[in-house]
Amino acid sequence: MGTTRERKEEIIKRIEGFLSGCPIAVITDYRGMTVPEMNQLRHRLKDSQIEYHVVKNTLASLAAERTGKEELKRLLQGPTAIAFGYGEIAEPARILTEYIRSSKVSLSIKGGLLDRRVLSPEEVAHLSSLPSKEVLISQLLQQMQAPIVSLLTVLNANLKGIIAALAARKQQLEGG
Repeated sequence: MGTTRERKEEIIKRIEGFLSGCPIAVITDYRGMTVPEMNQLRHRLKDSQIEYHVVKNTLASLAAERTGKEELKRLLQGPTAIAFGYGEIAEPARILTEYIRSSKVSLSIKGGLLDRRVLSPEEVAHLSSLPSKEVLISQLLQQMQAPIVSLLTVLNANLKGIIAALAARKQQLEGG
């Protein structure tokens, strides 16, 4: 298996890989969680392309330094597990917040790291309440279509008026 030093270097490299590949990391304090609760949470997160790992603060600090994300070190105190998100930015925060709310576990969010910006627990909570990417795109498209729909409505109303006037004139000429 290798020496302890080699094993620690392996772990640091793994954390470096997670940090350099993810746009968002949510840092949690897992104190008080049971192994089944932790496994259930990992399963939920994995379904959304989110890796969740318990980390040693010293090793995670070294990985943060090596990846240029030293800001993360401020959040590495006490028992720490990190959710590394690779998909939609708000997804890790959304799943963790929902899991805490629905399961009543003692898991708490210490903060997050969005690229190189540290997020407070409140900012992570706010991030969790943002609509999904699909909803935002849908809302944008609706906003873009609104003026076109309004224009079509106005044009159709004018055309209907012209057609009605022509029909009335035709009837007038035929009848009289």
